[in-house]
Amino acid sequence: MPIEICPPRQSWGDDFINLKQAILRAAPAGAVIHHIGSTAVPRLPAKDTIDIQVSVDALDLVDEEAFEQVGFKSRSIVTDHCPPGLDLAESELRKLFFKSTGRPANIHVRERGRFNQRYPLLCRDFLRAHPTAAAAYGLIKQRLASFFPDNADAYYDIKDPVFDIIMEGAYDWAKLTGWTEPSGD
Repeated sequence: MPIEICPPRQSWGDDFINLKQAILRAAPAGAVIHHIGSTAVPRLPAKDTIDIQVSVDALDLVDEEAFEQVGFKSRSIVTDHCPPGLDLAESELRKLFFKSTGRPANIHVRERGRFNQRYPLLCRDFLRAHPTAAAAYGLIKQRLASFFPDNADAYYDIKDPVFDIIMEGAYDWAKLTGWTEPSGD
């Protein structure tokens, strides 16, 4: 399937809300759900796939069968990208991953307090607060998709380090503003 970056869509917020209802039926008690990724940033071009983070106390509390029953196919435990120069324990990058069998969506289940759980929330909020950075990131994604429409490895091999550069500014912004993790969407 080719990588296609779409213009921003108003429907992405509503799509998240609809998907969240199904996730709530499957998620363990106390889970916190956030709309993450590019579709969660106003005016940002993105792949037409809703990314959702479910923050839980422990991955072993997640009933994978419950997620499958509400329309999310398990990809089991995987690890997230580790930014260059960081030496993180595998536990800081582990997650459960599900793909929607309906409306395209990726469900990332991560443990509260882990590096990979904070990273997408901080990045989303930083890009929401910095429209120029968001626009530049959107342009990078559009150009990468035009250069590598059928090569996801090449697309992500470049996009991930670009994100890591953005995140260096986000960490400074978080300290400066006193950013804290939002309670949920």
